[in-house]
Amino acid sequence: MNDIVFPVVIVVTIGLLSGLILAIASIVMAVPKDQKTEDIRAMLPGANCGACGFSGCDGYAKAMAEGSAKPGLCTVGGAAVSDKISKYLGVSAVSAVPHKAMVRCWGSNDNTSYKVDYEGIDTCAAAAQLAGSPTSCLYGCIGLGDCVDACQYGALSVRNGVAMVSPERCVACGMCVKACPKHLITLLPVKRQAVVQCSNKDKGNLTNKVCKVGCIGCGKCEKTCKHDAIHVDGFLASVSPEKCVGCGECAEVCPRHIISMFDFKG
Repeated sequence: MNDIVFPVVIVVTIGLLSGLILAIASIVMAVPKDQKTEDIRAMLPGANCGACGFSGCDGYAKAMAEGSAKPGLCTVGGAAVSDKISKYLGVSAVSAVPHKAMVRCWGSNDNTSYKVDYEGIDTCAAAAQLAGSPTSCLYGCIGLGDCVDACQYGALSVRNGVAMVSPERCVACGMCVKACPKHLITLLPVKRQAVVQCSNKDKGNLTNKVCKVGCIGCGKCEKTCKHDAIHVDGFLASVSPEKCVGCGECAEVCPRHIISMFDFKG
């Protein structure tokens, strides 16, 4: 009997001593918590998307507590979170400019085609490794839904071969932006503005061969704009949201009808 009890006692004693040592070590070596950081972190939505420019909510909360960042950068929390944190810090409220995601491609199955029958891993990232893309347009949406999987809010879907955003569900977390291997998705401020829904940078004759509605870089939109808001660079037109006044004149003259007017409100 003693042959069994004695080893058990030794093991239990070692366990108790080890637990006691770990408990003491956790107290002695504990990293002191910044209560202000903890309080601010609790006010943030916890999306950890990085759209604020910091390493998730923890990084942003720490920066605000230290005074190196201002409230209002959290697009997911919006004005409500910005006002709450501003009140807590005792600073003037900073309005969080609402943004929405936009897919710069109209390469649906009606407008472009596939050059190969892709049968590999069912992700855009994997398909993009196949000669750039299985679609005819090397710059266009692959349509396998990496952005859809990345979105926690159900704001994206693939329709007729191209990804689309539901503005009413988008919180501008930026996860879809990071997920797209073609870099087709961007965050734009919520206001009436022109958007070029194409990312093809090839010459017009090459774009014509792969897409019915691709930008051909003709420059009519640039010549028409009186506000210096749209320019053609690398055979692709792009709009500066800061300068665009939403007049719609560029959309009217676009021969490819690839410039759309959006207010992103629904």
